[in-house]
Amino acid sequence: MAERGALWLLSLLCLTFLYAETIAAKHVDKASAAQPFSPFWFTAEPQDTLAIRGNSALLNCSAHSDAATRIEWKKDGTFMSLVSDERRRILPDGSLFFTHVVHSKHNKPDEGTYQCVATIDNLGSISSRTARLSVADARAGLEHEQSNRAADTIYICAAQDKNQQQQQQQQRPSLAEQ
Repeated sequence: MAERGALWLLSLLCLTFLYAETIAAKHVDKASAAQPFSPFWFTAEPQDTLAIRGNSALLNCSAHSDAATRIEWKKDGTFMSLVSDERRRILPDGSLFFTHVVHSKHNKPDEGTYQCVATIDNLGSISSRTARLSVADARAGLEHEQSNRAADTIYICAAQDKNQQQQQQQQRPSLAEQ
């Protein structure tokens, strides 16, 4: 019985060794077909951007490599599908271009965090920094600017009135001089 157990164990070890040799041989075959390492890096990464509703916007991204590089974009952590998107497209250098930014009280499809991902097939991917696209309403900015101008005008008028009062007081003869 002990001999049978030892023989079984020896058979198991031989099979394990043969299996490991087969896997190693397959690995060597795959390694010989693999591409040599090609370094790649970002030459431009997206930056936090404030876009005006209705205007165009651009998030920069480009990668350098000797091998063919594919650029994709993520919005809020999910890869974007831009195939049928008429407002957004990836430019030849990898940048993401918005023909016009959409933003309303209940619909904010462009606002969020964006990340560029560069991939070389059979090698790997690198991810850029995350950038935030914020959207402002040009009309709200104009109203704010106009209200600031109105406040400045009131302040200037008040200052002029005060200067005029001082000048008038200096021009009036005092009671003691009369």
